[in-house]
Amino acid sequence: MKFLILCILGSLFIGIGSCRPDSKQGQAADVAAIKAMSQARANAFNEGDARSIAAYFTEDAVLMAPNSPKMIGPAAVAAYYQEIFDSYRTELESGYEQVSVDGDLAFGRGFAKVTLYSKSSGDTLYSTSKYLNILERQADGSWKTTHDIWNANE
Repeated sequence: MKFLILCILGSLFIGIGSCRPDSKQGQAADVAAIKAMSQARANAFNEGDARSIAAYFTEDAVLMAPNSPKMIGPAAVAAYYQEIFDSYRTELESGYEQVSVDGDLAFGRGFAKVTLYSKSSGDTLYSTSKYLNILERQADGSWKTTHDIWNANE
């Protein structure tokens, strides 16, 4: 109780930004959770599971794929990825190079290496890209993507 009172008074009079105890440990845990969520999304991509990918997006999430109109919400995200999975077997290597957390919002900046194997022609496509995600902590403490944008390195 004393800690809470000090935080309230401090934020009123001094402008203390964060009054969460163990903030460094909490931030490290948040970064680890965000990286684990990103890895789960990559695993779902490699398994061709569009619905699992979409489950990591908020209801009003915006997906901004290159050369495409923006897509909003998990259903649109699932449809986008399902179209890829219908035509290709996929391999993805990706990860965050930087994650920053500020309260219930975070961003992750990362890289992706994608290989697509055409199911009809046997052709193979390669691409590398960089991406930026904005994430939001959910009521249950998990993290979901609110915005996902990327562009090719080629």
